[in-house]
Amino acid sequence: MRVVVLVGPSGTGKSYQAMSLANKERIEYIIDDGLLISGNKVLGGSSAKKEKTKLAAVRRALFLDNEHRNKVISILDREKPESILVIGTSNKMVEMIVDALKLGEISKKVNIADISTNEEIKIASKVRKKEGKHVIPVPTFEIKKQFSGYFLNPLRIFKRLSKDEIQEMDEHSVVRPTFSYLGKYTISDRVIRELIHYTSNKIIGIYKIENIYITNFNVGIIIEMDTHIVYGNPIRPIIELVQERVKEEIEEMTSLNVIAVNIFVKGLVDL
Repeated sequence: MRVVVLVGPSGTGKSYQAMSLANKERIEYIIDDGLLISGNKVLGGSSAKKEKTKLAAVRRALFLDNEHRNKVISILDREKPESILVIGTSNKMVEMIVDALKLGEISKKVNIADISTNEEIKIASKVRKKEGKHVIPVPTFEIKKQFSGYFLNPLRIFKRLSKDEIQEMDEHSVVRPTFSYLGKYTISDRVIRELIHYTSNKIIGIYKIENIYITNFNVGIIIEMDTHIVYGNPIRPIIELVQERVKEEIEEMTSLNVIAVNIFVKGLVDL
């Protein structure tokens, strides 16, 4: 297996540049902050950016947890990649990751300064320090479940082909980790219920929303609620619209991943 490593201090834009470097080197697999990535998919692992402390994040990124490490090794054995890109903050770190995952000898070392300008590195460092933002080189929908309740934003990378032609290359995701300076935050079920009431009651045909139940999982929440509909309105289209609007509102306002919105029609009201 050909092993290429990308090294640079924290916050210098390594994950942002990872896809471009992988494309240039014809590498399909990336190890970044505890995740095994292929193309635009997360094949396995757990992101260090979910950890509550910097120390725990470092341990996750180094694959020091046996279960975490063995699962990724198992996937690598199944996939049998011809080449892989490993990202780390120092030579020692990438060497430890390569050793932990039994990847073999390092074929090539690339420093972030070799592929980014000083200005790009300064901008990346500023964003990290002032806003606490980290980049993950996969589309947002790929890590939405892993980061339910975190602030996620898509980041699209474009390449100019000519003066008038621009091609979209990849989508990355921006996440603010738990251990960033922003601190930890929680969202109460009461707030979610109020958002559900507010959103649902704006839809024509809904008479009343009641008995809202919220079940929390690591990958998101399931919402269940009872409703009464005004007689004479089409039931199915109204329910589908409520499901769509509630999911959109909750995910946008709270960053929680809504797994399902289950609605039970308890009756019709003749006004």
